[in-house]
Amino acid sequence: MRILLVGEYSNVHWTLAEGLRAIGHEVTVVSDGDGWKDYPRDINLKRGPIGSKLSTLNYLRRIACVFPRLRGYDIVQLINPVFLDLRAERIWPFYRYLRRHNRSLFLGAFGIDHYWVKVGMDCKTFRYSDFNFGSQLRDYPFMRTMIADWLNGPKGTLNQRIAEDCDGIITGLYEYEMCYRPFFPSKTRFIPFPINFSSVTPTSTINHKPSTINHKPSTINHKPSTINHKPSTINLFIGIQRSRSSYKGTDIMLAALQRLKADYPDKINIFKAEDVPFAQYQEMMNNSHVLLDQLYSYTPAMNGLLAMAKGLILVGGGEPEHYELLGEKELRPIINVQPSEEDVYQQIATRLLSGKENIHQLQLDSIEYTRRHHDHIKVAQQYLDFWQASLT
Repeated sequence: MRILLVGEYSNVHWTLAEGLRAIGHEVTVVSDGDGWKDYPRDINLKRGPIGSKLSTLNYLRRIACVFPRLRGYDIVQLINPVFLDLRAERIWPFYRYLRRHNRSLFLGAFGIDHYWVKVGMDCKTFRYSDFNFGSQLRDYPFMRTMIADWLNGPKGTLNQRIAEDCDGIITGLYEYEMCYRPFFPSKTRFIPFPINFSSVTPTSTINHKPSTINHKPSTINHKPSTINHKPSTINLFIGIQRSRSSYKGTDIMLAALQRLKADYPDKINIFKAEDVPFAQYQEMMNNSHVLLDQLYSYTPAMNGLLAMAKGLILVGGGEPEHYELLGEKELRPIINVQPSEEDVYQQIATRLLSGKENIHQLQLDSIEYTRRHHDHIKVAQQYLDFWQASLT
């Protein structure tokens, strides 16, 4: 099949494309590289500096040059309703163009959108989320922007029109599944995010003995370790997007890390990356044992999955609901934390620094977890099955 993937978040589409190509399909990825992260793509639609009519006109000219090449595909998938770097009011005609000139069109539920905001704010679906703690709504500037744009604004209107019109909706996390399935039960399908193990550079902190869990051994060729099973010092890594720190909870996680460093100065090192490109980010991750990510999530997203595939232990979202959705009954490699500084502190202190957990075993289980559920070729086949079933 000829497949067009439009837009990018966290390397999802490029990794999916690698899986689809590996099993014989022709795939084109067109995106802006997800901004400063600069993920790879086949056709570059990165916009120049925003702030003038000339900038918008230049970008529209580039789109006009590119879009005639985006015709005749069997499958088109959008990363988000806002799949171009334009105001939502301008995007619908481009959606209609893709709809008219290709066989089928699917919407990805992979990030912020109308249904994520709507359900997050009902204070019933999730015990906690980017929007609520129980029955209490959170309040911070980025949340107010999301509400204005996605719940009551033109982005929300665009999202609803596309969701109603498209052939199917793919949800990438437990949370997004819970947001879309109540509204579109017949055309929503959960498919895990893809990880390409052949492009993963394993962390150098793993000493590779077989896992004691009864499963097939991993086929990943890891580097030998220079660090013992029970390292005297644990390297903890956190990535921060300055503009979204409150939204992602990295501000709270960093505060917990700073307390831990003060209380256990000889037991931990803290490594912090702020707004760095993807390639540099991976290099910074490779000498760590632990990643802190997604405080308010039930589920690991692409950043956490990449770390786990490298053999890092994830401290973040790992609620029972997400394991149940995957059908995972054995592995529990994620150190699940509740959305508070105190719980992040306590989970790391008691489970990692006290020696109660086998760090080496958690590293191996993290690799196996991603191998079982997120291998990019396995995931690509799930996409193909859904796409084809939706068209019959």
